[in-house]
Amino acid sequence: MSPPPPHHGTFAFLIHPLRIEDFARRYPVTRRLPAPLVERVFTWVPPRLVSHITGIRSATGATAEGWFIGLPLTPRTLMTAPLPFVYRRLIQSGRMAEALGAKILGLGAFTKIVGDRGLTVAAHLSIAVTTGNSYTAATAVEGALLAAERMGIAPADATAAVVGATGSIGAACSAVLARAVGRIVLVARTREHLEALQARLRPQARASVAVETEVRRAAREADIVLTVSSATDTLIEPEDLRPGAVVCDVARPRNVSRLVYERRDDVLVIDGGVIEVPGEVEFGFDFGFPPRMVEACMAETMLLALEGRYENFTLGKEISLERVEEIALLARRHGFRMSGFRRFERAIGDEEVERIRIAASRRRPASIHS
Repeated sequence: MSPPPPHHGTFAFLIHPLRIEDFARRYPVTRRLPAPLVERVFTWVPPRLVSHITGIRSATGATAEGWFIGLPLTPRTLMTAPLPFVYRRLIQSGRMAEALGAKILGLGAFTKIVGDRGLTVAAHLSIAVTTGNSYTAATAVEGALLAAERMGIAPADATAAVVGATGSIGAACSAVLARAVGRIVLVARTREHLEALQARLRPQARASVAVETEVRRAAREADIVLTVSSATDTLIEPEDLRPGAVVCDVARPRNVSRLVYERRDDVLVIDGGVIEVPGEVEFGFDFGFPPRMVEACMAETMLLALEGRYENFTLGKEISLERVEEIALLARRHGFRMSGFRRFERAIGDEEVERIRIAASRRRPASIHS
C-alpha cells in the first residue's frame, strides 16, 4: 500500500496600504490629491485579488498555495470608520477567499487589530481565520534575544521594555521575555491595564516586573526594547536609547524613528518577525521584502495551511503561551526560519552588527553586560 500523497494546503492573506503614499505606487494621480480625499474615495472600493502565491514546499513534503487579497483602507480608516462598515469589508474579503478556494484566512496589519481582532469576521465565514499573532510573538522574542546575544548582552542581567505591552502581541511577548531577562518594564498608556498584566505575569516570571506609561523614559533604561504598539506615529527617537541597546520593532507603521538608524551607530535596530519560507516561492506581489521572505503573521497562515490545521488558531485579544510555543514548533518542523537581521527594508550583515557592538562597547557601562 503506497503512502498518502503529501498534504496540499490553501490559504488567503489580507493586506492593506500602511500609509497614504502606498496608493501612489499603483495610482500616481493620488500623489496630487489631499490625503483625506484619497482615503474617503477608497472606502468605496471593494477588496480585490492582488496575486496568486505558489511554490511553498515544507520540509515534510507538504505544499501550499494562496492568494493575497487587498483591502484599500489605511490604518486611520480602519481605526476610525464605523465598525459595522469595517466588518462588512473584512467579511467581504473573507468571502472572496472562500470563493478562491482558501481554507484559512490570515488577517494582516491593522485588519487584525480593529474591533474584536478577528472574532466577528470568523463568525461570518465558513473558513478558518487567524491573526498570525502567535508566530509574530514567538519570532519577535527570538529575534530580540538573538540580537542581544550578538551585542554581548546577557539576558539574565538585562532590562527589557515592551512598548504596547497590554496589546495582544505585547502581552504574549512580555510573558515570554519575563522568563528570560532580569527585569522587564511593561509600557502602555493605561496604568490600570498595565498593573493587571503585571499581576498576571509576576507568578511565572523570573524577572522583576515594573510598569511605565512614558515610552521614552522606559526606553532610556532598557538594554532590550521590543515595540509592538499600534500607534501610527513614531514613539522612540535617537536620544531615547542607551548605547548598546537592542531594539526589535514589530509594529507597522514602525514605532522607531528612522533617525535612530541614521544617527546612532551604537544601537542595533532590527525588524521583528521576518521569516524565510521554504520552497521556490512566488508571491506575485512586491511588498518590499527579498524573495521568499514574509512577515511572521503571513507565515503563521502558511504554516497552518501546510499542516492542514484549518481552525481559528489565533483570534481575539488574548494569546496563549501554548499557541506561541506550538506554532514555533510547527515552524521548525516545516522548515520556516528567521531570515537574519533586517531593518528599514535591508539586511544587516554580521560585519555591521560587529561595528555596532564595538561602537557600543566604547560608550556603555560594562557592569550590565557579559
